[in-house]
Amino acid sequence: MKTELYLSQLLYRYQCVTVPGFGAFLTEIQSAQWHELSNTFYPPKKLISFNSYLKNNDGLLANHMVEAEKISYEKAVLSIENEVAIWKNVLRLEGKIELKNIGEISVNSEGNLLFFPVEKWNYLTSSFGLSPFIAPTIERTNVLKSIDTIEEKEPIVFIAAHRNSRSYLKYAAVFLLSLGATGFIGAKLYQDRIDSETLLVEMAVQKQVQNKIQEATFFIENPLPSVTLTVKEEKMFFHVVAGAFRLEKNAEKVYQELSKEGFKARRMEPNKHGLHPVFYGSYPTYTAAQKARTEIQKTHDEEAWLLIEEL
Repeated sequence: MKTELYLSQLLYRYQCVTVPGFGAFLTEIQSAQWHELSNTFYPPKKLISFNSYLKNNDGLLANHMVEAEKISYEKAVLSIENEVAIWKNVLRLEGKIELKNIGEISVNSEGNLLFFPVEKWNYLTSSFGLSPFIAPTIERTNVLKSIDTIEEKEPIVFIAAHRNSRSYLKYAAVFLLSLGATGFIGAKLYQDRIDSETLLVEMAVQKQVQNKIQEATFFIENPLPSVTLTVKEEKMFFHVVAGAFRLEKNAEKVYQELSKEGFKARRMEPNKHGLHPVFYGSYPTYTAAQKARTEIQKTHDEEAWLLIEEL
């Protein structure tokens, strides 16, 4: 029941991987791309497409499962057939199915299969570790042209001074420096005073706002009548099976043990074979049931399996 995992592994290495009885997944290498509007660079990647008409078994997927699971070829083919049957049932009931790290397959109004690949997953091994990159915009200005413009508008004129006027210039410079220092200190004191007064005004306004908030009272004169909702019970199509027992007492024993362990266990009426089924739990969607089955197989029972039937 690991067809998705093995399919994903093969897409790294092969251009076409066929799932017998379902369809083929094709890959095509796309070179690096640049999106002008967002200024984003995208690395090379493999584009994945799906062809529902290529269904013949080429042995690639089954042989890969044989090597990975150490099972026979016949058992691998049977496992793929069971998984494909589950996929088709889910498509019939829910209209779509999600294949992890591969994409989503849905059914349109004409009964054709539509494939939407996972964009964030890249099967091109040479692009491993590369991700989209947004380049910052570089703004260039002509500095030399701006300087020439300033010089044209405000030319600098040099006036020659007589040697005997240097003493007067010295005293004038000292006077200007003193005047500048006094003006700076005065401006600083004036600015501090403005800041202090502004702070006092802001504190007064905030205090008035807080008083208004504390005095406010909110009430509803005509409250709406209470509404009683009736929730329709959700149908359960997917069930994780713990076992089917010939004796009812054995089914009851397993049911009680699972309930004590925290499972939402269920006991069903005897089926057409006279067996008493016991479920770990029932779920409305295939995704939820598959997740629960995987967890149960890891922690509780490797033989737990999935039943698709409206109960």
